[in-house]
Amino acid sequence: MTNDVRDLPASRDGLYRFLGGSPLSVAFRLILLSILVGVVLAAIGFDPWNIIHSIRLLFQRLWDLGFDAVNWLWRYFLLGAVIVIPIWFLSRLFGTPRGR
Repeated sequence: MTNDVRDLPASRDGLYRFLGGSPLSVAFRLILLSILVGVVLAAIGFDPWNIIHSIRLLFQRLWDLGFDAVNWLWRYFLLGAVIVIPIWFLSRLFGTPRGR
């Protein structure tokens, strides 16, 4: 087949495919996600200027808690599960039917 011609994607299409969307929208989503993760890490007690010390301090506090850390983790799991599990169940129950 000597006359077969393949359509190659334009360089812009390759960039969109590599990034997962337009560069501006990807940058916006990454900025929002970075802010969200920053808030969560700040709530845990991380400091962006001294992250290694913050990680060591987090593990030291968990070690000092002993078995209270397991209790603390269990309580946060239950608190999250009270919200996550019913939403997951309702989305499965009332979600669009899957093809069989």
